[in-house]
Amino acid sequence: MIIGSDPILLTPGPLTTAPATRAAMLRDWGSWDEAFNRITQSVCADLLRIAQGVDEFVCVPMQGSGTFAVEAALGSLIADGSRVLVPNNGAYCARIIRILQTLGIAHTELPLREDQPATAQAVAAALDSDASITHVALVHLETSTGILNALEDIAETCRSRGKRLIVDAMSAFGALPIRLDGSGIDALISASGKCLEGPPGMGFVLARRTLLEDCAGRARSVALDLHDQYAYMRQTSQWRFTPPTHVVAALRAALDQFLAEGGQRARGARYRNNCRALIEGMCALGFKPFLAAEVQAPVIVTFHAPVSPHYDFGRFYRAVREAGYVLYPGKLTHVETFRVGCIGAIDANEMHNAAAAIGRAMQALGVALRP
Repeated sequence: MIIGSDPILLTPGPLTTAPATRAAMLRDWGSWDEAFNRITQSVCADLLRIAQGVDEFVCVPMQGSGTFAVEAALGSLIADGSRVLVPNNGAYCARIIRILQTLGIAHTELPLREDQPATAQAVAAALDSDASITHVALVHLETSTGILNALEDIAETCRSRGKRLIVDAMSAFGALPIRLDGSGIDALISASGKCLEGPPGMGFVLARRTLLEDCAGRARSVALDLHDQYAYMRQTSQWRFTPPTHVVAALRAALDQFLAEGGQRARGARYRNNCRALIEGMCALGFKPFLAAEVQAPVIVTFHAPVSPHYDFGRFYRAVREAGYVLYPGKLTHVETFRVGCIGAIDANEMHNAAAAIGRAMQALGVALRP
């Protein structure tokens, strides 16, 4: 299935959006316009409700991709003299480490295999062995593989030990259940172009109010000063700098659809059905998932590349693209893979169609796979 002449994006963002979401970007908005400011406020209110963080948390939207919001949170919420533990089982965990290095924030890496989830036991052992650690920066769902890390258990571990927890929930928010109020989470970060099915261009940080209000002047950047953005929006109802108006309006439309669908439970159920259909179809072709089923999140699936002299990802990508589907290359360090996303405005039938298109592409390239 192709919407018009556009391919289906089987990627973890940008992703295929619904017609109503795209239509919301056809109107221009003034950045100081009261109607636009109300859209921003309503978006932030709904994001807090989705995360069950209405009582203790505030929402701070940030211009840019999700990584902009991650850097804003790390650079604004962590004081000098702190040390951050980073469980590392993939490329986006490694990106957090790179940000901390660039910002000059002390950190300790907890190295894990790319198919090994971060657990509360491993985090607890690292915290207990180094009293200088004050924070944990955790990727909830590592998009480079699709592996799910144990957020709830790790949050409880941090809460019981008095450690701050900052969570990159980029590819999990909206698809997986998260509760902020009363949890051990101090800040959670995501973006418009993931499981909320909006376009890319707006990140957001859901931060504990008391923590955010205590970090004025701490940011290591002007544009990525989370407290300054928060304080200015509270005072004026406006963004400090030019906002991504079309993206915010489209996210409002996407949130309306998210709520009408039934919220996180319904969205997560659709993605689980998508993931199940994809894996079944790909395994029937002879492909092997990289992750064990018990740690596979229903957002993006990594598959081992075929062992064949005829396989080349570039040729494979183009053949599948001509059939109407866009895949993602692998992002692992030690084995050749490719990734297929399960999210966006698509259903299980689309995943069956995608697997069939992949099978035809492999046949056309002369790559034989045996179920």
